[in-house]
Amino acid sequence: MAKVTDTVAALALPLVEDAGCTLWDVEYVKEAGSWFLRVYIDKEGGVSIDDCEAVSRPLSDALDEADPIEGSYTFEVSSAGADRALKKPEHFQKFQGSEVEVKLYRPREGRKEFVGRLQNYEDGSVTLDTGGTQAVFTKQEIALVRLYLRV
Repeated sequence: MAKVTDTVAALALPLVEDAGCTLWDVEYVKEAGSWFLRVYIDKEGGVSIDDCEAVSRPLSDALDEADPIEGSYTFEVSSAGADRALKKPEHFQKFQGSEVEVKLYRPREGRKEFVGRLQNYEDGSVTLDTGGTQAVFTKQEIALVRLYLRV
C-alpha cells in the first residue's frame, strides 16, 4: 500500500501545476492528538492566498472522492515559506550555495544547530561551509535542514 503522502502528492501534482505553482512537499503528521495533512506549494515570485485557495478547493474535492485517509484530519495548503525545510534531492540542488541551518538529533562539539552555505548534498549527507571550514553531516545525524533567514 502506498504511503498517504505519496498518494496525496500524486493527486495534488496536476492540480498544483494547473494553479501555476509547483508542489514542494506533502506532510501527514499527528500533533497534539490530531492529524494534519499539509500540502506545501511554491511559485516564482511567491505564493499568495489566492494560489493556496486555487489548490485547496479542487484538491479537497479530489481527496473527498479518492478518500485515501481513514479517519478525520485537518487539511491545509500553504506556501513552503522563506525558511522552508529541504528534504528532497531536488530541494538541495535548487538551493546549493544558499545559507542553511542544520539541526542535529544529538550535539556535536556541544551544539545541535549549525549555519553555513550549502556546498553539497549526497545520499542524505549535507556539506556546509561554516565560514571557511567544511562540516559534513550524515543523514543519521540530521533532524532538519532549512533555509536560514538572518533577522
